[in-house]
This record gives sequence, structure tokens and C-alpha cells, in this order.
Amino acid sequence: MVTSTDYRALALRSIEIMATGAEADFHAVLHPEATNREAIDEPPACRVPGPSGFYATALWLRAAYSDLRWEVHEVVADGDLVVVRTTMSGRHTGPFVTYDAEGEVEQAFPPTGKTFATTQTHWLRIADELVIEHWANRDDLGTAKQLAWVPPTPAYLVRMARATRAARRAARRDAR
Repeated sequence: MVTSTDYRALALRSIEIMATGAEADFHAVLHPEATNREAIDEPPACRVPGPSGFYATALWLRAAYSDLRWEVHEVVADGDLVVVRTTMSGRHTGPFVTYDAEGEVEQAFPPTGKTFATTQTHWLRIADELVIEHWANRDDLGTAKQLAWVPPTPAYLVRMARATRAARRAARRDAR
């Protein structure tokens, strides 16, 4: 019989592998039909159900942030639902690219080299002893302020425009 302790451990592992896990780690904890409700602003590869989509999210985050980690503060399980309150931290060393609903590049934030640490709450639903659903509440404004994305300086706005153009060119090239 699976216990809430097992569910908590599974949820914690699913958070941990975002920073350092290999693709096989994602297959070990995520249901083949797992849905990431946050993937709407992420690259198209992240929107795929199952472990491959979650792994793509991890690679997307790792490409933008070095020293990426989640410090866990609390974990609560109730039935098939687990909630994990964390602080995500890292250093912005690569472009962070957001996408629109159609999967097109919306905006690129060029690296600032700055560090950040902001709170997040991750909600995970478990089915068949695997994570089948994820959604989160994040302090994106806090992250943006710490990384000097807002308020942007005129020089950073120019860098953002250049980074966005470069990301769009790369996406078109990759689509061919």
C-alpha cells in the first residue's frame, strides 16, 4: 500500500530532478500522461505530456540559470495531492526565453549574471504511484526584480530586443 510518506518522497524527487536529473530520472517519477499546467509559457517541447515534456522544461530552465536549485520548506500530502513549498534559486547566465500560446518566441531576457531566490509552491497529483499533474504558484515579479528585468534600463531594453530577435531566428532555423 502506498502511503502519504511515499507520495511526499515522490513529489520531492520530481522537484529535485529539475535541477540535476537525467531523462531516465524523469521516466522513473512521471506518469506517461503527466501534464505540466505551467508549460503554456514554455518552449513547444515542454508542452508534450509525460516525462519528455518535463525533461524539456528542466533543460529550458538549466539553459537560462546556472546553480539552479530548490530549497524545500514544507511538504503536505492529502490523498493523491502533494504540495511542496520551495525557494528556487540560481544565477541568470543564459537567455531566458518565454513563448506565447502558439509556441512562438514571445520575449527573451539576456543573461544578467545576477542571482535570485524566490518562493514557489508546487502542486502535484499522483496516479499509479507516479506524478500525473503539476501546477505552481511562483513569485515571477520577485524573480524579475532580482534579475534586473524590471524596471529595465534603456540599455537592457536594447539587449532584450536583440536577444528576442536572435531567439526567433534560432526557433525558425530549428523548425526547418
